Amino acid sequence: MSSRKGRKDAARVVREQMAQERRRKRTLWISLSAVLVLVIAGLIGWSVWSSQQSDEFTAPPGANDAGTGIVVGSGPVTIDIYEDYICPACKQFEQTSGATIDQLVADGKVRVVYHPVAFLDRYSSTDYSTRASAASGCAAEGGKFTEFSEALFERQPPEGGAGLSNDELIDIGAEVGLDRDAFASCVRDAKYQPWTEHVTAEASQADVTGTPTILVDGEPVREWTPENITAAVEAAGR
Repeated sequence: MSSRKGRKDAARVVREQMAQERRRKRTLWISLSAVLVLVIAGLIGWSVWSSQQSDEFTAPPGANDAGTGIVVGSGPVTIDIYEDYICPACKQFEQTSGATIDQLVADGKVRVVYHPVAFLDRYSSTDYSTRASAASGCAAEGGKFTEFSEALFERQPPEGGAGLSNDELIDIGAEVGLDRDAFASCVRDAKYQPWTEHVTAEASQADVTGTPTILVDGEPVREWTPENITAAVEAAGR
């Protein structure tokens, strides 16, 4: 009698273990399926976002082939300058080293690619970084990118406010020699905002995390003094 009971107990234990194993496998497959669905959804979402970022923009005249910046000069050494128009350190860079960059261009030593990123929209109440960058694209269309950029840094608004209005941007454009009507239409239509988004996204993908960032032939200049920039250009040109 006890032997028969023992066999029944053993059989029950085996059945319970088998049932537990089936439940464990079912739970595992459900979890794996859920993860797979999330991965596929993420890949689809990234693909859509990536295609929108890379395809749906028009670069202004004077942009490099990748559409990530405006080219000034044609020298053998390339300087990449990543700036945000509301960034105080960028204004400081322009004040201390802008003339040096201009002279290197004039001497035929460098090709400068200006990347007007919009990293700091959160520091204004009107997405000023994006609006100013897009307006710089309009200035490039009118052949006055450098003059307009210099004027924007000279009149840089403080962080935490509204930034310059579109009307003020248009006034600055007219002052540097842009056709007021054409420039105003471009600014108000936000014609180059998708380009600004592309420039900013590509900068992030290139591991640019702050502004200003200065690269000489792809190598960062940690302290962007006139002397360091000139030395880096001379070293790259050897």
